[in-house]
Amino acid sequence: MVKPIFTVIVTAFLLFGCGSEKETNDGRKIVNIGHVGPLTGPISHLGKDNERGASLAVDEANQLAIVIDDQPIEFRLISQDDEANPQKATVVAQKLVDSAVVGVVGHLNSGTTIPASTIYYDSNVPQVSPSATAIDYTHQGYETAFRVMANDEQQGQVLGDYAVKTLEARNIAIIDDRSAYGKGLADEFERAVIKAGGNILTREFTDITKTDFTAILTTIKGLKPDLIFYGGMDSQAGPMMKQIKNLALAVEFLAGDGVQTKQFMVLSGAEGEGAYASSPGLPLDQMAGGKEFREKFKQVYREDIQLYAPFAYDAAFVMINAIMRANSLDPKTYAPFLRDTDFQGVTGRIRFDDRGDLEGGSISIYRVTNGEWAYIETISGSD
Repeated sequence: MVKPIFTVIVTAFLLFGCGSEKETNDGRKIVNIGHVGPLTGPISHLGKDNERGASLAVDEANQLAIVIDDQPIEFRLISQDDEANPQKATVVAQKLVDSAVVGVVGHLNSGTTIPASTIYYDSNVPQVSPSATAIDYTHQGYETAFRVMANDEQQGQVLGDYAVKTLEARNIAIIDDRSAYGKGLADEFERAVIKAGGNILTREFTDITKTDFTAILTTIKGLKPDLIFYGGMDSQAGPMMKQIKNLALAVEFLAGDGVQTKQFMVLSGAEGEGAYASSPGLPLDQMAGGKEFREKFKQVYREDIQLYAPFAYDAAFVMINAIMRANSLDPKTYAPFLRDTDFQGVTGRIRFDDRGDLEGGSISIYRVTNGEWAYIETISGSD
């Protein structure tokens, strides 16, 4: 039987309204860990999913009665909303730094993670993203930047090969949302398609505010592609899939991890049937602790996981594990231990390369079948 886990998420109001709290009533030192994601807006379901995963890790860590440098401690998760907006991301990142967090789980989007990473680096605050896959995040030379899932180079390679070699698409149209994530993944996909012998008919662009893609899709229809690839999130891919079917566009649809969510099926409805998407790592039920994690998650939140919660859980625990091994709350002291991580998490074995990328990242392919994401196969990012 899974024991109840009582979540403690300290909001920005509590953090900045009651920032003088240093110890619990029983004398444990309060240690703040930051979390940032879009908690409002069209992809807030993913931000809240991340927040909940990180919160579970903090709650479980506190059950271990951790003592650091002879001082009993209690971790608190300080959660901030960046609205998936790069400008807002830097503002809340600075707030967390000013609040002396020992580390940050986040951000969710690559477009917010990258600008915020400079603020954390300048302040020596370790940052472990559960879901930012853009290559640039870990290629800036920042010793404070880490991620616990495969990056866009790995994912784009797998998707490009899959489109040409498995789906046998020769003529391909690409659409991306111009975000750091969407454009970055589409760039890697395009390179992989060309390398595999495929032909890119056109590269079209939208932005994260749009939901009407009729003009773009009408142009693409005239080119008679075999497949449309979308680099972006579920909030746009759902409506896009409806419009593809309404235009009687007989193509395969392929996307990355931002689309492989339950929300995509809600937004696309019956028209989402047959869509393909990837997701870093193994399916949850094949992850080392996936089934147990899902059970705990649903018991606490009365909802199923959207997508990234297990990665956020692991990101938080990797940070806590490094603090415990270093026996220090000083980010400068425990950061080298974070770099030397070898941790068995829910999502699998977590080790970082010299850049802070996950070693041995793999990509799983799914297809919507009878209204559910059906697992097809897992492919190594280096294959």
